[in-house]
Amino acid sequence: MLWWLGALYGVAIFYALRMSPWRRLMQEGQLHVFLGAIVVLILLWHIRGQIQPGLSFHLLGVTTVTLVFGWSFALIIASIALLAVTLNAGYGWEGYVLSIITVGLLPITLSQISLVLVRSWFPKNFFIYVLGNGFMTGWLVAYISGYAAVGLLVYSGTYTLEALQVTIMPFFPLMFFPEAILNGWIITILVLYFPGWVYSFSDELYIKGK
Repeated sequence: MLWWLGALYGVAIFYALRMSPWRRLMQEGQLHVFLGAIVVLILLWHIRGQIQPGLSFHLLGVTTVTLVFGWSFALIIASIALLAVTLNAGYGWEGYVLSIITVGLLPITLSQISLVLVRSWFPKNFFIYVLGNGFMTGWLVAYISGYAAVGLLVYSGTYTLEALQVTIMPFFPLMFFPEAILNGWIITILVLYFPGWVYSFSDELYIKGK
């Protein structure tokens, strides 16, 4: 399973590196925002609740990163941040592969899909952008990623479903709501004060004439 997940991540990061608009980082201030996002994720992912040895949870924050940078840059940022966290914590490559799927590739891809669907299905205005792409997507992404992590742990034989239902799954409601609040408020602040940083937001599309 690890080899298959590693191959999936390898393909994804290859396309992310090829598709990323690297020239964007040459624009004024963009490189600082890119590097700042890496530092913020490193700090955020170091703040974790330890359930028992080998089981912990933390906020993701990648929905906001996806809205700010897009899928390809978001995956690169998450990969670098997780590498730093992994090296600092002394985890092996197995832990990196499982983590980058559940806290990186899956939630980032879901956030990008949600952005496209919200744009297609709902009126384009500021409040729908913030509520749909920030709050609701943050909640949904945390929900799916959490249960995906449970599924991988059970499938790999590391834990039984019964054990996880007692140890970590009761904490899921406490994780999903803060994730929604974190992403919703941060993206609201960014589009209000620094809209030029957010690639997925446009004054012309979401504010003018509304």
